[in-house]
Amino acid sequence: MKVGVVGASGYSGETLVKLLLNHSQVTLGAVTSRQHAGKPLAQVIPALRGADRGLRFVESDAAALAAGDIDLFFLALPHGAAAAYARSFIAAGKKVIDLSADFRIADLATYIRYYGEHHAPELLAQARFVLPELAPSDWKQFPLIAAPGCYPTSVLLPLVPLLRDGVVSRRHIVANAYSGVSGAGRKLDEMYLYVERAESTKAYGLTKHRHLAEIEEQLALQTGATTIIQFNPHLAPMRRGIATTITVPAMPGASIDTLYAVWHQAYDGRPFVQLLPSGETPDTAFVTGTNRADLSAVLDPRTGNFVITSAIDNLVKGASGQAVQIMNLWFGFPETAGLV
Repeated sequence: MKVGVVGASGYSGETLVKLLLNHSQVTLGAVTSRQHAGKPLAQVIPALRGADRGLRFVESDAAALAAGDIDLFFLALPHGAAAAYARSFIAAGKKVIDLSADFRIADLATYIRYYGEHHAPELLAQARFVLPELAPSDWKQFPLIAAPGCYPTSVLLPLVPLLRDGVVSRRHIVANAYSGVSGAGRKLDEMYLYVERAESTKAYGLTKHRHLAEIEEQLALQTGATTIIQFNPHLAPMRRGIATTITVPAMPGASIDTLYAVWHQAYDGRPFVQLLPSGETPDTAFVTGTNRADLSAVLDPRTGNFVITSAIDNLVKGASGQAVQIMNLWFGFPETAGLV
């Protein structure tokens, strides 16, 4: 099967290219970049020297790409830019996995409130948000798949099963998350310069970070009731990784054993969720470069709260690896193909 990556020179696009070149079931047929069109892949991504199979970047021409023989396109583009490509590819009968936010929000009014104008609202009915471990049963029939954001992955994986089973309260949920600076993408911005971020951690996007819309919509859709959370994102002085700590009241009678029993029921047999013993907190150092999410929890008897921790690599399980995992499930490949 031939696949293509549109926007292959950003951090997520580069990670996708590396994963797909090592995938035994697909052929990487096109990598696009307006900035680098015509250049050899290894010139722009030197880590691929000797392994780039002679590929060169091509222009990000949606019509030309749609007319070719590529079966599936990954869109590794900023929000707002992906929608036009998705429109062309879907019209041509191609399948699309979008890593941007353009199709993660099902409700158009919510999207507009957080992101502004939507550039292909007519495609929302053909799109589905897919976090593989929590995906609805009917998702494979849709041609356009929205891969989850990095912060939402780190929050939804631990919370959704617990809310579904009534182990935790829907009120007073606080999620504090710390992200490596690669989460902001490859762009020139003073805030992300080394001298600004080294030895420095700061909160940002408080009360209305864009990923909050995705988190709360999915909590409602997947657990059957509106759930409001306090989401506090932070920039951390590291290149990649997300560490999230969620504080949530335990429901009466719920113990740490109850919580872990629900997690085991949800995730046993899923290759990319690892449950750590209570008290052993996940560490971004040990998930970097993997498609794995590590989860753990403790019960604080003094406050009656569960304190839940998760760690992922924002560029792999939080973006490109998860997109490849979705492709594997969609086309019947082994779920772990290209990812271990």
